[in-house]
Amino acid sequence: MLKLAKKLITDRKTRSLACVGGSAAALLAGRKLTAAALLGAGMVGLEREYRERTGFEGTWDERMARSAEFYEGTHQDPTNRLLHRVGIPIILGGTAGLFLFPAYRPMWLASWAAFNVGWTLNFIGHGAFEKNSPAFADDPLSFVAGPLWYLKQLRGEPTAPASSLPAEPERAAHEEPVVVL
Repeated sequence: MLKLAKKLITDRKTRSLACVGGSAAALLAGRKLTAAALLGAGMVGLEREYRERTGFEGTWDERMARSAEFYEGTHQDPTNRLLHRVGIPIILGGTAGLFLFPAYRPMWLASWAAFNVGWTLNFIGHGAFEKNSPAFADDPLSFVAGPLWYLKQLRGEPTAPASSLPAEPERAAHEEPVVVL
């Protein structure tokens, strides 16, 4: 126990992950402001650690593109992807309900259950099928990339970033585009 306490104090990533985990625990205990504060502190710490570890100094758009690419790469198994397509909206709905409804009332309790079911589906996907850690363990923006990935899935858009998609065939400079009427 003392070893864990020392690591929490000295290791920024461990401390930040503990804040993120603590935010979920606080939210599930009905402590909305505490949850929001812990999540914010944890995410800031994880993003700082990520930038230091990777040396990333790009723009926000470049950072989001990198996060989307990482998220896509850590979600290749078809069953895991299906579990995420189901789990992510359940998590989002549960999270919204936990913040919106008075704690320990029927709708809040339903949101509590939804939040837990959604995360369980995602963890099963990673543990049993993908055989890797959830993306947020290595890239904190996966908390944003995941729901964006889900929205792209709903809209039928490619989920891989443009840099990893096959390029369109290039036209010769003299070639006119073909217009079909």
